[in-house]
Amino acid sequence: MSNLEEAEVQLSELDLLSSMFPNEDEFKVTDQLALAELKDLVERCSLEVPSSKIQFMLKLELKTPGGDKAEFSLSCAFPFKYPAVLPEVTVRSSSLSRSQLIQLNTDLLGYLKENCAGEVCILNAREWVKDHAAAYINKDLSSSSGGKSDVKRSEDIFTRLWIYSHHIYNKQKRKNIVDWAKELNLSGFSMPGKPGIICVEGPQTMCEEFWARIRRLSWQRILIRHREDISLKGTEDEMEKQRKFSRFEEKIFDAHGARGNHMDLGQLYHFLVDNRCADIFQMYFGVEGQ
Repeated sequence: MSNLEEAEVQLSELDLLSSMFPNEDEFKVTDQLALAELKDLVERCSLEVPSSKIQFMLKLELKTPGGDKAEFSLSCAFPFKYPAVLPEVTVRSSSLSRSQLIQLNTDLLGYLKENCAGEVCILNAREWVKDHAAAYINKDLSSSSGGKSDVKRSEDIFTRLWIYSHHIYNKQKRKNIVDWAKELNLSGFSMPGKPGIICVEGPQTMCEEFWARIRRLSWQRILIRHREDISLKGTEDEMEKQRKFSRFEEKIFDAHGARGNHMDLGQLYHFLVDNRCADIFQMYFGVEGQ
């Protein structure tokens, strides 16, 4: 499928969603510039790749097992190759605990991989949530020892992601990086400029949620340069012992250059040495630090 065909399929699915859910409290495209660009590419029959992904929100209200109402939202994004690849879908609800949300999102992804690969599937995802989300509320309310053992298994891997970006200049992106890391209880650091470096560490599920949010933003180039996964026995103390950073912060190392966008890599190297991860420098830059 060509870039144009993919764009046409994406636009067609958005039109369908808009007709089925005309109210903004049910369906809303959150990046109107990306939508305008997609429409322009289709109208011009262009084979160009869009500069940013389509992002939108679906909301629905469900009845809990106790008869109360619970609101759920699906934060969605179309990768450029969708529907050849699965969409990015994250379900959120204040009615579920963090652990139950993690499990729900894991199960939804499994369903999409098994049943919807290569197909348009946002409606399928919404229907799956509509049919199954109430069961997670029920589990959360009724489970005790059994539920806790399931939750522990989903959070007993400590992960450290080393992310590389061609550059990080945008102030809103820099704010998002810090805010999201703190929200997800991740430690590490980000270094803006050219190149941009992000390190996050913590429970695997939270690191993967961070990466899912970050890659939805518009980047010239961003990738995971290195990943560390460490299996634990599941205790919080063991998780904390694996951390190499006490908190998450943005680090500036004597910015210089015509635009003030290059950092002192020598200072970066010494910072990595101080935090017991000097070997990462060569992975990023291909030379030994000094």
